[in-house]
Amino acid sequence: MAQTPAVLNHIAVYVTNLNKSTSFYEEVFSLKIIPEPFKDGKHTWFTLGKAGALHLIEGAKTDQNFDRNDHLCFSVPSIDQFIELLKRKNVQFEDWAGKVGAINLRVDGVKQIYFKDPDGHWLEVNDAK
Repeated sequence: MAQTPAVLNHIAVYVTNLNKSTSFYEEVFSLKIIPEPFKDGKHTWFTLGKAGALHLIEGAKTDQNFDRNDHLCFSVPSIDQFIELLKRKNVQFEDWAGKVGAINLRVDGVKQIYFKDPDGHWLEVNDAK
């Protein structure tokens, strides 16, 4: 008998300042907050649609250094429009090699950029369909 594959339920990101990180993910990615059961002021849950949820949890240590290979990735319809949003919000982005303001082009034609959230977690945004 074949086992049913597991599905992603949520991704948890440990943050130092819940309000700052909540605002960042709301404003940059237009994520929608969903109810969370704890109601202790240390959690924000966002829906990621069929992909599950993103949970922000307050309590992380400050000044952590994260590797770019460990990142969350979001897809958008237009990298150019998304970059305009980042510029309005003064969020610096770069390509995979670290060139500031540059866009990476994957071998399959997908455009991608990388930047950090307020705690330094790496994020990728691409235009994969």
